[in-house]
Amino acid sequence: MKRSAEETNILSLSGVSKQFGELWANKDISLEISSGSIHAIVGENGAGKSTLTKMIYGLLTPTSGSISVRGQSVRFTSPRQAITAGIGMVHQHFMLIPDLTATENIVLGDEGSTLFAPLKKKEAARRIQSIAENHGLVIDPGALISELSVGEEQRVEILKLLYREAEILILDEPTAVLTPSETEQLFTTLKSLRKEGKTVILITHKLDEVLSVSDMVSVMRRGRIVATEPTGSVTKSDLAHLMVGRNVLLRVENPPEEPGEVVLKVSHAGFMDVKGRQRLNNLSFEVKAGEIYGIAGVEGNGQNELLTLLWGMAEPGCMISGSVTVNNIPLGDRNSAEVASIGVSLVPEDRLKHAVISDFPVDNNLIFGRHREKKFHRFAGFNAKAVMDYTNTMVDQYDIRYDMQSNPPLSNLSGGNQQKIVLAREIDRPGLKLLILAQPTRGVDIGAIEMIHKKIIEARDKGVAILLISAELDEIISLSSRIGCMYKGSIRHEFSMEEVRKGRSCAQDFEKEVGMFIT
Repeated sequence: MKRSAEETNILSLSGVSKQFGELWANKDISLEISSGSIHAIVGENGAGKSTLTKMIYGLLTPTSGSISVRGQSVRFTSPRQAITAGIGMVHQHFMLIPDLTATENIVLGDEGSTLFAPLKKKEAARRIQSIAENHGLVIDPGALISELSVGEEQRVEILKLLYREAEILILDEPTAVLTPSETEQLFTTLKSLRKEGKTVILITHKLDEVLSVSDMVSVMRRGRIVATEPTGSVTKSDLAHLMVGRNVLLRVENPPEEPGEVVLKVSHAGFMDVKGRQRLNNLSFEVKAGEIYGIAGVEGNGQNELLTLLWGMAEPGCMISGSVTVNNIPLGDRNSAEVASIGVSLVPEDRLKHAVISDFPVDNNLIFGRHREKKFHRFAGFNAKAVMDYTNTMVDQYDIRYDMQSNPPLSNLSGGNQQKIVLAREIDRPGLKLLILAQPTRGVDIGAIEMIHKKIIEARDKGVAILLISAELDEIISLSSRIGCMYKGSIRHEFSMEEVRKGRSCAQDFEKEVGMFIT
């Protein structure tokens, strides 16, 4: 017997809109999500995906429209109400307390304890272990969060939802910080949850992942749902066109490079952290003017320590050996400001920690680190008109989307638009000789990735030496002039310019070849 729509649709939205001042973040959204399915939601940065999921989870209340769970109308005013209704959410930036154990984080807010009935940690740990084993979520319930990898932290977040017996799991950009093997494991877990009858709402920018794991996909553009289709009926190109409203180059055009003199030279570099762990070991490579040197590797193999070395951020007590020069100038003990002064720019992998101040507005963030440049000054203070003109130029060139009239804090912008601000500021730096990019398109939509890749190649063609560190092998292969495979703190193998050019013609096979040297 056929089930009715009310029985098969666990979540329904009808005419849902959300307004912030004059801005409609979501407009007239109607959506049906089937029980026991993986439903992907994709869209450009600022398309309204986060606003939509926050309304489903009770972090925001709709301006108009209605939401139903299992056929019953709901109007959540807090996440606690959503959790009670069986809805859970894993945010892109994890909500964990580093100094507590996995078990303590999982039960936090759902302890079931009183003054005379304290929390039964052992019992909770046993239940957590059982849930974890059933879904392939390998975790030590007694481990401190501060001791876990990013992938393990994500498993803790998912276990928080399953511990509360959530039936609808919202995952916001779950693979943004995962290694390929961790991503594969996550997808195995999601399929296990679907088999159990759970419903997963997957927010992602990675269209290959959408096609490989989801049953249905909804595309958002400028606050509206423009299409909802069975995943098997659409291609990557179809989704990209629906997201952006035009054809998108899935692999950027990369004309032949003309490398010049060596700009960055790393010779036999070693790095031992304050705990005595060897993070870099006899690391050597060089980057020439007008080329992109890509470093491929699973995260945790010394990439962070290399960035620390190049940007003058080493903690006291770290042991550093070997040499690093930029245009034959030793970096030595230079701090970040001194490194920048010799023509180096850095786009770090964690913009919130190292590149922006989220409580400050866009125009401030666009000149951080460059605020001493004469063009931004007038007499003893800043030239407001010059700063605003510069802001308008960067907003236009990098398609940064926000309400310019209200000049909101950076925290009001989507993650992808925040990333565009960092890239605009650093690529446009005058006198740029070396551009260091760490995960430059992480959490960025496919249309913005196309633009960012073009800007990177433009910088290369102007003679800038570029060091590209990325966990995305397709990004490394499509952009790099040469590729160094990093493993356990050193370059395990280097692919020449000729090998990389040849590899692009059969990218999937070349990805496998590169992958052999980084795992």
